[in-house]
Amino acid sequence: MERNNPSSWLRQLFAALLLMTFAVSASGRTATWSGKWIQATGCKNEANTWQMFRKDAHLASVPSKCVARIAVDTKYWLWVNGKQVAFEGGLKRGPSPTGTYYDEVDLAPYLQKGDNAIALLTVFFGKEGFSHKNSGTAALLFDAEADGVSLSSDESWEAQVYEAFTTAPDNAPNYRLAESAIRFDGRKAVAGWQSPDFDGHFGAAKVVKAEAVNNVFGELVARPIPQWKDYGLKDYKNVSFDSSSRVLTCTLPYNAQVTPYIKLKAAEAGKVISIYTDHFNPSGDATVHGEYVTTTGEQAYENLGWMNGDKVYYTIPEGVEVNKVKYRETGYDTELSSSFSCNDPFFNKLWQRSVRTLYVNMRDTYFDCPDRERAQWWGDVVNDIQEAAYTLSPSASLLARKGVFELMNWQRDDGTIFAPVPAGNWDKELPVQMLMSVGWFGFYNQYYLNNDTSFIAHVYDGVHRYLHEVWKTDEQGFVAVREGGWSWGDWGSHIDMNLLTNVWYYLALKAERQYALMLRKETDAADIAAMMANMEQHFEERYWKGSYYAAPSYDDAADDRANAMAVVAGLASPSHHDAVLNVLKDHHYASPLLELYVQKALFMLDEGKYALQRMREQYQNMLGNSEETTLWEGWNDGTHNHAWASGMTVIFAESVCGIKPTSPGFKTFEVKPDLCGLKDLDYSFETQYGFISIHLADHNGVLTLDLSVPEGTQAHVVLGGIDRTCAAGKHHFETEGTRQYKKQGDGLIQ
Repeated sequence: MERNNPSSWLRQLFAALLLMTFAVSASGRTATWSGKWIQATGCKNEANTWQMFRKDAHLASVPSKCVARIAVDTKYWLWVNGKQVAFEGGLKRGPSPTGTYYDEVDLAPYLQKGDNAIALLTVFFGKEGFSHKNSGTAALLFDAEADGVSLSSDESWEAQVYEAFTTAPDNAPNYRLAESAIRFDGRKAVAGWQSPDFDGHFGAAKVVKAEAVNNVFGELVARPIPQWKDYGLKDYKNVSFDSSSRVLTCTLPYNAQVTPYIKLKAAEAGKVISIYTDHFNPSGDATVHGEYVTTTGEQAYENLGWMNGDKVYYTIPEGVEVNKVKYRETGYDTELSSSFSCNDPFFNKLWQRSVRTLYVNMRDTYFDCPDRERAQWWGDVVNDIQEAAYTLSPSASLLARKGVFELMNWQRDDGTIFAPVPAGNWDKELPVQMLMSVGWFGFYNQYYLNNDTSFIAHVYDGVHRYLHEVWKTDEQGFVAVREGGWSWGDWGSHIDMNLLTNVWYYLALKAERQYALMLRKETDAADIAAMMANMEQHFEERYWKGSYYAAPSYDDAADDRANAMAVVAGLASPSHHDAVLNVLKDHHYASPLLELYVQKALFMLDEGKYALQRMREQYQNMLGNSEETTLWEGWNDGTHNHAWASGMTVIFAESVCGIKPTSPGFKTFEVKPDLCGLKDLDYSFETQYGFISIHLADHNGVLTLDLSVPEGTQAHVVLGGIDRTCAAGKHHFETEGTRQYKKQGDGLIQ
């Protein structure tokens, strides 16, 4: 397969999903539904309830297409005629405070003429969480109607609570997680119940809501992201057993989202095997784990509640013989399609860990960490949007798009927005993070990096209300710091909240003005431009303190993050750039979240070499642990797997390689590299048009650039004295002193 031509199925998937309507008034509300919400008769709607559903049907013929619309609180596994069709289908609830997502699955490839068996296993989280809104009812909606086929859920289905599944008695996951710790009792397992040959029966299903759209499950919204990518059961990288502790330690190739598997033989029933990872108890907050209770003889178990880590542990009781352990990685369906390497191993390792950290923080939503919280904090998402564009395949953008709609669909009556959402036990606004989200590096980047205009009309009024009704400006255009639910600007010390707030507010206005222009709201655009001009006119007067920028009331040490943001926003006067540079060299207060913007500022100040020096100093401790494969929330350990720390991928792509879009989605782009003392660099990443690839080298002052431009795009190259526009194809550039030339194919252009 040509790297410049992504496979047709991926293009089709991306295009189809991008066009799906996500608004709360989406197809689920207006479509005709035949299915009814059903559950097992004995279901008590308790947390961590698992149910088995079956439908047997005889078909005279197989339709060419039979799309099932499947909604459930919360997850499901689907088999058709004994073949697994979906592994952990469904999304955590919350397209809005009242709504529910539904999947669409084509059953036709799995159906057969004659007898057919549809089987689903469901789990009801039954708890609120930082990424899930509980409906309170454990039920399934299955709607599948086609020519000669009627498989929709009703009283003709069979259902039973699966009593083998219970909750582990100790170390419940912390309150942020809607998931429970799963215990499965092998003595109560129902063998072969998914098979068409199953000769048992469950009781008739009970209808809990006859109408698909109702006051319990709310509006129904089509799943806007792909089903999970299932990498299959695989062997661990390494397995060792400690006979004294009875712990089997299994090493994964990297920190991943996994469902652990074990095959064993037990002479005695009732033995308990604990399953957990090295991230089971980060920072004192318990995460998910699992338990398996043995039956006698040979048996196998896969813990269906995914967990993450670099290592998986199984505690093996006496009398249990382990035959095999494996793991199944599942995750968001995108490719880690970028590649990066340079002559400095430190930066190569930083890139690799950054990409791995980003990917392990993607599933139902982006989240801050995959262990303790699984929450869509929007400060993190703002960085994730940028990172994904330069490291992952285009399907990744759909996850951020989902987050955009969720954030604004959860807007409150008073105009405030808050995150994380979806959520059932969190409602606090972090004002600065909300400004970040709707602004230049958040929503606008989602549009510009991905050519995604699908959300702008839907969110505009809500964004406008938030920026102009919730936030109030003074006569010079500046806003006061708002407490919201949590006045948070960054982790660490020496945080100039007033300056940070106003720079982020300015960038939010900058983005909003572009939205207004796109929607032809000329009056709004003019008003916003006037507000921005007012801030620009008075910025120096308000914030310049002689050697750094700071709010009038701020009397602490100069804040590197706030000063960097003043440069990035274009508010800092060029006459003060040298002074700001001194701040960025002397002060290192920014967390990994805002270090991205410190780095952006350094490159804007033409200090790329120092930027890489600071980058090395900041990340040295984080990369020092050779056993870890992901990055941390802070510079000194703490919680791990925080993709807000992966922002250096953006710096290498945009600033070192110098690749930036000059029109939405990289239809046109700039290549203006700065090796910053590096000698050799290769980088390739995927856009919706194909791969952009470069090789940069410095041979004793002679700079060479090999560039691959995908079909349908155009590049503008600035290298030394070279300033050229390139059409699709492969190009070679070289510069030495005053001699520059371009070689294209077999031709030489002087």
